[in-house]
Amino acid sequence: MNKNKHTDITWREKLHDIIYEAETPAGKAFDVVLLVFIFLSVIFVMLESVPGLEPWVYEYLIYAEWIITILFTIEYILRIISIRRPSRYIFSFYGIIDFLSTIPLYLSFFITGSSALITFRALRLLRVFRVLKISRYMGEGNRLLGALRNSRAKIFVFLFAVVVLSIIAGTLMYMIEGEKAGFTSIPVGVYWTIVTLTTVGFGDIHPITSMGRFLASLIMILGYGIIAVPTGIVSAEYSARSRNDQSFNSLSCYNCNEKTHLDRAKYCHRCGYSLRNEIRKKNE
Repeated sequence: MNKNKHTDITWREKLHDIIYEAETPAGKAFDVVLLVFIFLSVIFVMLESVPGLEPWVYEYLIYAEWIITILFTIEYILRIISIRRPSRYIFSFYGIIDFLSTIPLYLSFFITGSSALITFRALRLLRVFRVLKISRYMGEGNRLLGALRNSRAKIFVFLFAVVVLSIIAGTLMYMIEGEKAGFTSIPVGVYWTIVTLTTVGFGDIHPITSMGRFLASLIMILGYGIIAVPTGIVSAEYSARSRNDQSFNSLSCYNCNEKTHLDRAKYCHRCGYSLRNEIRKKNE
């Protein structure tokens, strides 16, 4: 009995290495093939929305999409059974994306037009970082997320100040220009201010008085500084984290599906399960 259990665990762990890892040749080949099918699926969905093609083209596109959907369904099931704690994958970012990109074609039997949601599969192309398997990308991604997280309070205060400034400037433009220049209300003035601050400049509304043009010039100059401030905040936090953070690899723990481990880690920092580096080295 114990022997059968050991054999079953070994089989699941080998399957886990192929599906979740990109360090072994088999794992890298699996990810490359998966990316190819994801890319083809997105192209097929885009082509289905193009009018004027021959009827047989749409028919073949539907067949191809069903084949890819079935393959992705099998892959989703294998990901669930090849990990000791399936909930870690099911409720993870990639697990949710995999689920959302698999069910739309099945939902098309009940909801018309839901098959267009298959374009969610484009998000699965993020797995290209696993194929490249450069640990620097994993570390840089973690640092960027950490910098954004640490900067959220400063950015929120900054955006709140921008909103207040937009309301004040929009009100002034409404009072200065009036309806003749297209500023029919204060919300319209706020809309114009935001468009001007962000240097978009649609041109649908513009000041015609000297005072209005002077105020618009000040808002335009201020817009360049407003664009630069959030970038500076995040850059400062990113630089601080880069000095303190250690580099990570992308090894995935079979037991808990944790993916953030230090480069030389042999055991999962969350559950203590062996990452089996020695076995991977022999396979390579």
